[in-house]
Amino acid sequence: MCGRENALGLRARWVTDRARGEVRARVEIPEHFNGYPGTVHGGILSALLDEAAVRTALLDGGFDDLLVTAKLEVAFRRPTPTRTPITVAARITRRAGTRVVAEAEVRLDDGTVTARAEATMAKPPPEVAAGWEKERPHWKVDAD
Repeated sequence: MCGRENALGLRARWVTDRARGEVRARVEIPEHFNGYPGTVHGGILSALLDEAAVRTALLDGGFDDLLVTAKLEVAFRRPTPTRTPITVAARITRRAGTRVVAEAEVRLDDGTVTARAEATMAKPPPEVAAGWEKERPHWKVDAD
């Protein structure tokens, strides 16, 4: 849903802001991803927040450092409008052994946070990660 090559997705372009320790993307969600007219479906927002959190692993590493989400807690603070530019951003808040915790949020241009999440992520089993090799070119995070 979030990759640039997914013709049916949001074609998010993820960038790294090393000064802020943040990964973010700017997207405009079309009306066909609504929950109610003019409002983005919560499942779409959850997927974007999860995607942002997982990409925080690319801040200090590369594709081989990708993690999987073990737990995702999402709080919807107010409706997120469709057809409106939003920023999805995430940063790592804790590292503990093989686990990483990140927080992510959806912001409107005026700074209003419409949704926030905390994700706990972990290294996937080697047999799972081995199947990701063909995805390597699609997990690019650009410098800001």
